[in-house]
Amino acid sequence: MTDENVTANPARAQNPASFWAQHGQKVAALAIWLLVIGGYLWYTQTNNLSPLAAVKNLVGSIQNSIYGPLFYILLYALRPLIFFPASLLTLAGGFLFGPVWGVLYTIVASNASAMVAYLVGRYFGQGLLDADQSNGIIQRYAKRMRNNSFETVLIMRLILLPYDLVNYLGGFLRIDWKAFLLATALGSIPGTISIVLFGASFEDNFGEGLPSFNPWSLVFSVGLLLVSLGLSRYFKRQEQNLD
Repeated sequence: MTDENVTANPARAQNPASFWAQHGQKVAALAIWLLVIGGYLWYTQTNNLSPLAAVKNLVGSIQNSIYGPLFYILLYALRPLIFFPASLLTLAGGFLFGPVWGVLYTIVASNASAMVAYLVGRYFGQGLLDADQSNGIIQRYAKRMRNNSFETVLIMRLILLPYDLVNYLGGFLRIDWKAFLLATALGSIPGTISIVLFGASFEDNFGEGLPSFNPWSLVFSVGLLLVSLGLSRYFKRQEQNLD
């Protein structure tokens, strides 16, 4: 192969050694991450532990602990690493800490978990997507998200797209972290408050029989969801007008 061919097609000049030199750390990190997920799945299946049962155990562990809020926030922040459902922990936040502190702790915890997933996605996406290298559909979408980071993330939050999917995607596409965090903090508020209020309406006999709840809390939750959907439609129209 001539030097001219190598220059024209640099991908051919790469070899397995160069691949491992560039991506070896990511492969190792991915292997460790998969082991953590596999270990969690093995533990839950071995002990016949469903996500709901795990939340019940969590409630029993931190309900009367002075370190409960800190423990809750830490677990919530690390939750995306094992893809544990955010909605269950949000419900638990309302049940454990009530409507006021539950909302406060959950907002802090959910934003921390969003940044954890964002940083993981950013780490694994580094060097894989460069908007200047091609004009494919993925590159165009990545460029669109980078140019309209705040609006795009805000809309995805308001229409309640899967929480962790948005987090990992935002990091993988390397959108601006400040816009991502601000849009996440604002866009998640309606859904977070409504779920926490529903959790706060549960009685203390958590897991024993059918839970009872305050109908006004349910009405308020539904109202917040409708506001969220209305805001998403408004921002979507604004974005289309900009296009």
